[in-house]
Amino acid sequence: MSQIGAPHGGTCPKSPRSRTLRTVAALTSAVLAVTALAGCSADDDADTAPVAVQDNAPTPRDLVADGGTLRWAVDAAPTTLNAFQADADATTSRIAGAVLPALYTLDQRGRPQRNPDYLESAQVVETEPKQVVLYKLNQQAVWSDGREIGAPDFVAQWRALSGRDTAYWTARNSGYERIEKIERGKNDLEVRVTFSKPYADWQSLFTPLYPKQVMGSPDSFNDGARTTLKATAGPFLLKSADAKSGDVTLIRNPRWWGQAAKLDTVVLKPVPRADRADALAAGTLDLAEIDRSTAERISLALKDARAGRNGAQAALAHGPGSSITPSKALKSWALAHGSDEEKAEEVRAARKKNQEAIARYASAQDTLATYVVRKSLEPAYTQLSLNGESGPLSDERVRRAVARAIDRQELAESVLKPLGLPAKPPGSHLALAGQAAYKDSSDALGGQDTQEARALLADAGWVPGGAEQPAGTKAGSEAEKKEGTEKGASEKKEAEKKEAEKPAKSTATPAATASADAKKKSDEASGDAPSDEGLYIVGDDKPGDRRAVPAQAAPGTGTRVLTPAPAAALQGAALQARAEALDTRPEALEAGTGSAARAGAPQAVKPDRGAAGAYAPRGTAAPAAVPGAQQALGKDGKALSLRFVLPAGPGSESLRTVGDRIVRMLDAVGIRTEVTKVPDESFFKDHIASGDYDLALYSWPASAFPATDARPIFAKPEPASDGSLMVEQNYSRVGTDRIDQLFDQAAGTLDEEEALELVRQADARIWAAAGSIPLYQRPQLVAARADLVNAGAWGFAAPRYQDIGFEKDASPKKADKKAGKRTGEKAD
Repeated sequence: MSQIGAPHGGTCPKSPRSRTLRTVAALTSAVLAVTALAGCSADDDADTAPVAVQDNAPTPRDLVADGGTLRWAVDAAPTTLNAFQADADATTSRIAGAVLPALYTLDQRGRPQRNPDYLESAQVVETEPKQVVLYKLNQQAVWSDGREIGAPDFVAQWRALSGRDTAYWTARNSGYERIEKIERGKNDLEVRVTFSKPYADWQSLFTPLYPKQVMGSPDSFNDGARTTLKATAGPFLLKSADAKSGDVTLIRNPRWWGQAAKLDTVVLKPVPRADRADALAAGTLDLAEIDRSTAERISLALKDARAGRNGAQAALAHGPGSSITPSKALKSWALAHGSDEEKAEEVRAARKKNQEAIARYASAQDTLATYVVRKSLEPAYTQLSLNGESGPLSDERVRRAVARAIDRQELAESVLKPLGLPAKPPGSHLALAGQAAYKDSSDALGGQDTQEARALLADAGWVPGGAEQPAGTKAGSEAEKKEGTEKGASEKKEAEKKEAEKPAKSTATPAATASADAKKKSDEASGDAPSDEGLYIVGDDKPGDRRAVPAQAAPGTGTRVLTPAPAAALQGAALQARAEALDTRPEALEAGTGSAARAGAPQAVKPDRGAAGAYAPRGTAAPAAVPGAQQALGKDGKALSLRFVLPAGPGSESLRTVGDRIVRMLDAVGIRTEVTKVPDESFFKDHIASGDYDLALYSWPASAFPATDARPIFAKPEPASDGSLMVEQNYSRVGTDRIDQLFDQAAGTLDEEEALELVRQADARIWAAAGSIPLYQRPQLVAARADLVNAGAWGFAAPRYQDIGFEKDASPKKADKKAGKRTGEKAD
């Protein structure tokens, strides 16, 4: 996975099996996943939700040239070639996709499809007394050593990944432990797999499939496949892995039985994302995922080329030479040729340095104009994770308040709209728009609502001024539990205080007071009052859309709270009721409604505030601020402050910008944040995985098999024998038994529609628990040579490596010449 929360945007690593199925940009690893429910009928939401199309220059094979070398950027050299080891990464997945069998691949809507290069068919042939899947292999499928792919390879992989032999150093691989036996069918091309209990996600297994030489023994699994593969079976072969440069070279497989690869060679080159703009400008890459700033620079170079400006002219228009005016140039020339030799030498050196910078920029722009930017949405979403293990966020009311304070639509638009990509926030944790399991269940938590957020906080005892109260002082719902005697004593004390203050209230005479009041009324009536009260700028009320809320005093405390505690308690109960409705009423799921009550509930409409920045007429009342809006919340003498951890690397600017917006949104409801920026290399390992954070942004890849792949991400943490918390991959540390049960039921049913419904019910409960808040689907930006086809931003789909190539009569060298000639002609 790349971009993430981790540095480039933060996608967290998942199980090794997932990583080998679909590459996703994230901190250090990539995840490939195929989905479980192949052939499931599409849900209405899955069909109507906005889906970004692929952008990979699809071209018929007969228009693609034979031969050529593709230089493809990767984040790092592979740490292992075994995709089922814990340290497998994105490069491991990319190599596996090109050289190893994938029985199922994903289409552009994130749904698994049988790969005919390896499978003639695969289906459940028995369900009673045990589930049996029969695989019929392509009779031409062979390993690179000439041996047929068959049952021995399936058996070896099952035994290695089942967890029964601890000598294999493998990460968690759900599904293999459910297999009871594997045997040969009627012939060598048939493989029968019998399960001990039903498993819906059986299509997730045996992808990638390794040869028995790799899986057959712990030694070959643990060490033998880290740097080399004894046999492969894909359109490409692994030729070499350069230990010094990190380059991995793949060559066309002469034994490949499918459509021959168009390219002769693929070179995977480790290039950090921060260095890719320079590598592209130098022309040393043909294909690379890039960040927004690099994409903008390529777009500018293309705009210059279309306008007839070459690199030198571009440098003067918006590059290093853009600040040189005629007067500055004349002055510089005069100083360089003046009588003051010391000054002249200094100016000549500066002029030379500037000319070299202009030349470099010009050359870079000319080269960048030979690329195009291909864009789509990654099969991954960025989320705000709320660590519920301890502190304020261990209270679900506070987590819900954080969620209700955030405008997800605004955040999605800020990231995706400038790129021209669909900007609807994900409505599911378990699937993305286009996938069969997708359904928007965010109503189980509710949308942005500042008033609701503050009410939830007040109910949890976090109120304005609470940080100044001595420990033990109650607020919100706790205040209402005070004994009647305490309330009576408080009221008596207040009455005595008021009585004591009466003599000191005012020394003004009644006549003077009446005169002052009359003068004030006269000024107000004539409009001559020197004050500019009543004059405000539309849209300038802070913060944002906050509305006036009547404050009420908590009994016995004098503390002002926004909403009576019982009402806030009812709100919390309503949230759970929404999830319950989705869980227990299939007809509601099918109708796309959370409950009958919600289906008929009117939607809140924001009042028309007029155009932002316009002056309202004098006398128009400005919107009243929420009581305590500018005051931090507190409880028992402690301020409500959350530690927000963000990566500090050069590839995470967009993530930090989103973080800044979230900080402002939380500040609007009185939640203060302490932003901590940490090195990319320690972001995930030392903070997310270890739980050293309150709030964090990172990404998860979508899976074609959510019942299997998403379960460890949202599983309820369990205490270990040493007192620590076993969280699997649930880094928010928030979960419930019911969510676990729904995942288990979804994975254990062979009824596809039932499995979809159970997954959606689980998602509704995940929303209600408010441990993670999906914000936006990550953008996928890829720089590609203009003549490179069938490659770019694939979205959900897996690359079809054998179809990638250069257009006929447009080899890289010819493309360079054509681009240069075209730019030069326009410049003339």
